[in-house]
Amino acid sequence: MIFIENEGFTDPRLNLALEEYALRNFSSDQDYLLFYINESSIIIGRNQNTLEEINQQYVTENNIHVVRRVSGGGAVYHDFGNLNFSFITNHDNKSLNNFKKFTAPVIKVLEQLGLNAELKGRNDIQVEEKKISGTAQFSTGKRMISHGTLLFDTDLAEVVHALNVKMSKIESKGHKSVRSRVANISEFLNNPMKIEQFRKLLLEGLYEESEPFESYYLTPEEWKKVHDLKAEKYDNWDWNYGRSPKFNIQRTNRFPVGEIDLRIFVEKGLIKDVVIYGDFFGKEPVANLENLLKGIRYEKEDISMALKSIDINEYFGDIRKEDFLKLIYGED
Repeated sequence: MIFIENEGFTDPRLNLALEEYALRNFSSDQDYLLFYINESSIIIGRNQNTLEEINQQYVTENNIHVVRRVSGGGAVYHDFGNLNFSFITNHDNKSLNNFKKFTAPVIKVLEQLGLNAELKGRNDIQVEEKKISGTAQFSTGKRMISHGTLLFDTDLAEVVHALNVKMSKIESKGHKSVRSRVANISEFLNNPMKIEQFRKLLLEGLYEESEPFESYYLTPEEWKKVHDLKAEKYDNWDWNYGRSPKFNIQRTNRFPVGEIDLRIFVEKGLIKDVVIYGDFFGKEPVANLENLLKGIRYEKEDISMALKSIDINEYFGDIRKEDFLKLIYGED
């Protein structure tokens, strides 16, 4: 097995691009191991509706990255207290969905550190009934990734804030995350240590499970291709948000002018249809407003720009534009 050095990069978009690049381009004659630590970010599962998983306002205000990964499973929060591991191997039917095979050496190291760790359910590592790791897999048909996240010293309060969805009544075809009771590995250690020391011990423990590791450093040409993939895919709104499955949103609020009830249908991140109901009194027909919103990205800035030259009072009476915008896209 060859250990890929990510050279200390903490940008989640770059690390996910590196992982995918290695999967698709490195020799199939070798198995690879990759470690990386990301700055504050939410990593969305391949088949999830991004807006259904995150507290968008909190994420925006706190500059938290939101990035979709190629594997399935649920949304997870990453920060500097979180160590991520990735095994890149050949695909075979015995390995796909065999999380025990790839988590066993990790669990062994945790046990050596005094933790009573075990694989629970389909793909979670738990200690004392609390989740300290989640894993996922992705296969190209020939090669596969088996990767996971280890909560070592993560800010668990941030996990709650960032993944506490504030927009209700979203009916999605995406796979909704199931929230588990989580804990940090550091809580269970008899001897405190930094995440860098934990990383070193984990790597040494994994060495024992394999032939001696060889470390590999990407060439400048390979790093350029990784950066190109990052720019083309992981920096792209269409991948991170627009790829969300079809979903419907119902947003209702009672204003002094009356009740406004919105029904919005979003597909691939774009507003495909919107219908406005209510008992308000307006001068202009709301059909004009509905048509104006169709086809734009379901993104706050895009919606705000579409409404920039519109006098909302003409449609609903005395209501502030920012209140109407918040009704379309904002916290409940």
